[in-house]
Formats: sequence, C-alpha cells, structure tokens
Amino acid sequence: MGPDHINLVKLSAGTESVETLAAWQASRAAKGADGYPRHVTRMWPKREAEILAGGSIYWVIKGLIQCRQRILRLDAVEGRDGVRRCALVLDPELVRTRPAPRRMFQGWRYLPPEDSPADLTSGHAEDDALPPGLSAALAEIGVI
Repeated sequence: MGPDHINLVKLSAGTESVETLAAWQASRAAKGADGYPRHVTRMWPKREAEILAGGSIYWVIKGLIQCRQRILRLDAVEGRDGVRRCALVLDPELVRTRPAPRRMFQGWRYLPPEDSPADLTSGHAEDDALPPGLSAALAEIGVI
C-alpha cells in the first residue's frame, strides 16, 4: 500500500463472522459480471484517488474490525430507482486483522492508515476466532 492511500471502514450488518462474510461474497448475488465481490453504497467517496492508491475496506463484524479487503476499483451502478450509486469492487481475499473495537455507525467512514489495525501474521490468521465478546474485551484493554 502506498503512503498516499486512505482506507474505508464499514459495518458488515448481519454478519456473524469472517467466514459468513466470505460465504456471502462467494455467492452470485454479491458478485458483478466480472466475478469480483462488490459492495454497493449510496455515496461516492470524494477521496477516490486516495482509495485507489492502495486502500482497503475494513469490515466491522460484531463490534470489532476483524478483516479487510483491497478495493480494486469504483464502478458506477444504477439502482432500480434510477439513482446512481457506487460499487466498491473488492479483491476476493479477506485478510484477517488484529481485532479493533468500533462503535456502531451508519454508512462508511474514512480510516487513515495510521489508525488501521495491523494484519494478523500468517501464523495467527488460521487460529480459531475468539468469541466476539472476549475479543472485544481484550481489544479494549489492548491485549490483542
């Protein structure tokens, strides 16, 4: 990732785990014609160039940032209502991150690289996930 990039952070509503997010994104409903998963949002990011310079979307699952995906491009899509929206076209790889607590919010927010949780090392990415409550408590006190 380049030094001039910016990330996004977004709640993954209704998602129980990184695995259920992966399963949803593997479904036909979550993919575009090109086969890449996408997330459609109402607002077009004003900082598009910074996002496309190496940014990722960090997913909040059960109150914790738990993983991220690189944003490959932004596509304009038109909803059934005729309104132009932004499809965040995502790399299919979900990269687990150190759990980081995040309060509820609507939409997405910019997330500077210095505030983004670190990726888990390959040795920890395959570890069994802790229960969300325990992960949140440990992250809150800075243990994980």
